[in-house]
Amino acid sequence: MHDRVIRQRYRLASIAALALSLACFACRDRQSSSAAAPPLPTVLVTTVSTASIPNVVELPGRIEAIRTAEIRARVDGIVERRLYDEGTDVPANALLFLIDSRDYRAQLQQAQAALKRAQAVEGNSASVVARFEPLVGRHAVSAQEYDAALATLQQARANVSDAAAAVTLAQLRLDRCTVRTPIAGRVGRALVTEGALVSAAGATLLTQVNQLSPVNAVFTQSNTSLLDFEQQVQSGAIKLPDATHVEVHLILANGQEFGEPGFVDFTDLVVDPSTGAQTLRAQFANRSRTLLPGQFVRGRIVTGRIANGILVPERAVQFDGGGTASVAVVSADSTVVRRNVDLGEQEGGQWIVRDGLKTGERVIVDGWGNVQPGQRVDAQPVPAPAPAPVAGH
Repeated sequence: MHDRVIRQRYRLASIAALALSLACFACRDRQSSSAAAPPLPTVLVTTVSTASIPNVVELPGRIEAIRTAEIRARVDGIVERRLYDEGTDVPANALLFLIDSRDYRAQLQQAQAALKRAQAVEGNSASVVARFEPLVGRHAVSAQEYDAALATLQQARANVSDAAAAVTLAQLRLDRCTVRTPIAGRVGRALVTEGALVSAAGATLLTQVNQLSPVNAVFTQSNTSLLDFEQQVQSGAIKLPDATHVEVHLILANGQEFGEPGFVDFTDLVVDPSTGAQTLRAQFANRSRTLLPGQFVRGRIVTGRIANGILVPERAVQFDGGGTASVAVVSADSTVVRRNVDLGEQEGGQWIVRDGLKTGERVIVDGWGNVQPGQRVDAQPVPAPAPAPVAGH
């Protein structure tokens, strides 16, 4: 009996030791499994929603003066004086150059003298006709003599008209020795100096005057894009409240925005067959004279509003070597999906997405560089921006 109890205790102790060993192995397996499964990477996401947003089209363009006058020589002669300061604003009819006028003044005097001779001949012929007129009725003067006197008077009057036209032409040539600007604007540098010989036949260019307020900005847009835009307006995807009041904002060459807006005032009805593009033109008041002819700009043309537009943060969009844009989307099972998107213009640090996203989808804003498509992630919403500090605190 005593031996049987000892054997039973020994079996119980063996079973307990085995159970303890199995428990230790299970504990080590759980620890090993826990170490083999690292935590999911955390990404910050924004949920896609729709809203009415401005439909902005950005196009390259160039500034053109609304009026330009090329000041050219209209007489032959030597330039005596330049009568303006280069690069200044001048009113219409302002004096610019003075060309030696002595020859033309002498020609005017000759023409005036010829006119006086013709007028004297005319007066004498008129007196002869006046004397013959009562005599021809009494047959004291033959009809042939009277007709000859009338013909002489008519010829004298024609000579007077010819001489008067010569005086007018001589006066015009003399006046053109004083070169004036036909428009108000900013006058450029002089292309000739005192002592230079200028030619009317060669139309020597003396300088140029450009009206700088207002000015035009000229853009080109593909005909395909314009047709797509018209279809979107007709379908209601884009709301265009006033087609006659399309606003344009300019981005200057240094990246700064030009302060005052302009408005589209002309759309060409002809498509350039070599480029397939149409011309758009906007007018700007340019009160500050910042915009200059020939300056390259980018125009942001506000063509209505997109009824159900989608915006994503700029940093959420990735571009490959070919320029294709894509975003990383977190699917319902928390896996990452790469999605190509069709982008519009930028608006306030965000991209307008024309196609590729739907309402409710989660787009990775921060952390997409650390994950791969198909990988499971821990998606957290982008924290709301901190409120701006109150002045004085």
